[in-house]
Amino acid sequence: MPLYEYAHNAKNSIQVSEQTAASVVSGGREVARSILDQIREKYESTKSTVLVAMEGWYGVEWAPLLNEVSALGKSMKIGIETVPAAGLFQPIDLIMRYKQPYLTEDPSFGIVCEDGVIEDLMDEEKCAVLRESLSERRKQQTAKCSGILVFGYGSGSRKLDDLYDLYYYFDYTRQPLLWKMWDGKLVPFGFKSSNPDYNWKEYYYIDHYLLLRQKDYALQRMDYYVECVNPEHPKCMPRQSYDEIIRTLVRYPVKEVKIFQPGNWGAYRYKDLWDVPGLGCNAWNETAGPELSILVDIGNEEMIQMPVMNLMQYPEEFVGRYIHETYPGVLPFDVWLNDGYFDTPQPAERTSMPLHLHPSTDYVRRNFKEPLGRYETYYVAEAYQDANTWLGYREDADLEEWEKLCRESENQIPIENWRDYVIRWDSSEGDLYLIPPGTVHGHGGNQLILEMDTCTSNAGTEYSFFLYDFARKSWEDSTQDMTGRPLKMHTEHGFRMDRCRRGKWVKDHLLAKPRVREWNRDYSTDQYDTVPEMPFHIERIHFEKRGENSTGGKYMQILTLTAGERVVLRSKENPQYQSQIEKWQSVIVPACFGDYELINEGAGSCTVVQLRWKKG
Repeated sequence: MPLYEYAHNAKNSIQVSEQTAASVVSGGREVARSILDQIREKYESTKSTVLVAMEGWYGVEWAPLLNEVSALGKSMKIGIETVPAAGLFQPIDLIMRYKQPYLTEDPSFGIVCEDGVIEDLMDEEKCAVLRESLSERRKQQTAKCSGILVFGYGSGSRKLDDLYDLYYYFDYTRQPLLWKMWDGKLVPFGFKSSNPDYNWKEYYYIDHYLLLRQKDYALQRMDYYVECVNPEHPKCMPRQSYDEIIRTLVRYPVKEVKIFQPGNWGAYRYKDLWDVPGLGCNAWNETAGPELSILVDIGNEEMIQMPVMNLMQYPEEFVGRYIHETYPGVLPFDVWLNDGYFDTPQPAERTSMPLHLHPSTDYVRRNFKEPLGRYETYYVAEAYQDANTWLGYREDADLEEWEKLCRESENQIPIENWRDYVIRWDSSEGDLYLIPPGTVHGHGGNQLILEMDTCTSNAGTEYSFFLYDFARKSWEDSTQDMTGRPLKMHTEHGFRMDRCRRGKWVKDHLLAKPRVREWNRDYSTDQYDTVPEMPFHIERIHFEKRGENSTGGKYMQILTLTAGERVVLRSKENPQYQSQIEKWQSVIVPACFGDYELINEGAGSCTVVQLRWKKG
């Protein structure tokens, strides 16, 4: 599945100490020199070989930096040996035997490896041999400064970490990792080179969680943090500096790097709004969520890029106590913009999303061991001629017949009378559709949808159960046209989860209306109707020059500017904590942010749409 990053106005500028800003070393040669300087310093105090762990996330390319360290080491008269941690793993067949219960026979979904750690896949005997060798080298006094670099996933595992004099953690973001995985270039556990047969479910259900638990451990153990998104230009900082950056950043509103994805219903409003090279059509773009990365400016002319989930080191400050205690480790929201503009009229079979539904928390816990179900909302940000949304079943629809047709089709055979079963609702700007689990629905096109949802999986696993996609071909990014294979359906899960909600119930419960909560001469706020099943509120703030809002010290919020040009969010208590967003951009406001102002920096009035958890 292709995706495109878009970093316009994504910079998060924060104020840190001069010492921290000056401590970040950037560039391959400079980072190599820093590592060698640390090795020499350690050697001078021990006069024995210095042992270095270079732990990291999938996707990190080790060769460029290791080559720099080796070459520069010669000129600095420091002997360097490297040991790949890939050699410490069990044989591939044993690794796959470990993974199989989580991969399952289900072609579309797996089961989360809830308790596994990277050591589960490592070979006891191989680790013991390396441990003995490293221990012996460490005991021996040497006349020359030397270091052994154990690099790769597992190098800093609990089986070895007490031996190391220096511990580095190399971080990587999700989007370039996915590019490598889709291109068959990812190097997984136990492999010394890429595995073109790597199964995406291995990452989403197993490897992500083993890497995450190892990262959580490493961030507490490390001496240095290395941002290594660009292998030719890494950025290295002492742990104390990294900790100050995260501790400071979690007190600011946080913008993320957007991603855009083409798709079967992809449209073209994005061409008027953003310049995204290579994007042929836009099904949706994600503006906030746990899968995205952040760019951090600490005032030293270098941008640090890291996963937004690094902020979960301070979970109560970031997501709030209730979410942290109820869903530990989870950033529970996703925000998307679903494109829907076409220059000329198109049939519904082109403009519409697949007809689909989502699972409840109970369903994903029982079937996939995920923590949270998928609860969605569609906010109509712009409505064009023939704007519409599919939501619920017609009162007279024969749902047994519908299920039979979908199962017989499996998206290979057209269902000519599909409109006889699902309801089409005309959309206007400002409409809000509530979409609790088990409700058949789909963006019908000719509208720009601000989609605000719960996020079922921090790994980014998509839990949409497709029932019917009009038996159409899918988007093929390499040729920039609709010549790809039809999408696979999930009729077994879908009809097991289907709540069979019909038109009258949908009209009475899911077509939400806004209710004014506060009005004064500066701004007003409203809150949309909800149903008990939905765990979050959708609210709006309208203002000409200035508005006010608060997290109450307990609600993480995600705000999106849907009317206006630019808005600044600024803390009342600490005005230096601020961020500017542009129209259609989202920002995460951490739970600890408290009372703040919204300041209009453009022409015209502003509307900000807010997503927040109901309980806090």
